[in-house]
Amino acid sequence: MKYIIRSLSYIFHPLFMPIAGVLLYFKISPRFFNTSFLFSKLFATTIMTIIIPILSYYMLKNLNLVSDINLKNVKERRYPLLMQLLFTFLLIQIVFKGYEIPELHFFFVGILGSSLAALILALFNFKTSLHMIGISGLVAFIIGLSIHFNQNLLLLIAFLIIGCGGTATSRLDAKAHTYRELIIGFFVGSLPQLMSFKYWL
Repeated sequence: MKYIIRSLSYIFHPLFMPIAGVLLYFKISPRFFNTSFLFSKLFATTIMTIIIPILSYYMLKNLNLVSDINLKNVKERRYPLLMQLLFTFLLIQIVFKGYEIPELHFFFVGILGSSLAALILALFNFKTSLHMIGISGLVAFIIGLSIHFNQNLLLLIAFLIIGCGGTATSRLDAKAHTYRELIIGFFVGSLPQLMSFKYWL
């Protein structure tokens, strides 16, 4: 059981939440998308949110700016979060322009807001949970899609909420975060998404 709980930290890792949001959008959306268009967006998102951040981590590690992939030291989180802000901004400006797919455009605007909030907290030496930021932001986005497309996505939303609770339990079990850090992480992830609803719902 403990192995299953701890595995949730990897399944719902914050690196995977942006691409999960994009995949779920294309699955849920009733709009037609050309296959080449769809794969170009998925490829660009994978490069900008998974591949480049992983390579950036090893660069920072070689420069002795981070010591561990879990970023347990709050000061070490500043550089990866700053880079995430840059990569997310580039995605918004180049890959998900507002007039093409407004839902995904504002999904990443919400991620940008969450990343900025997490960076500000890190500058004040507060370590909020990046796992909770990622999964709660995805939950809020899927709720928005359910309303926007008038689709019953209760099973998916319930699954993600269970995943959210399981991830929080996993982080507590690993002693990676306190209750306070997890709760604040939940709101840092979900509130920017909820605030963006008025621009695309």
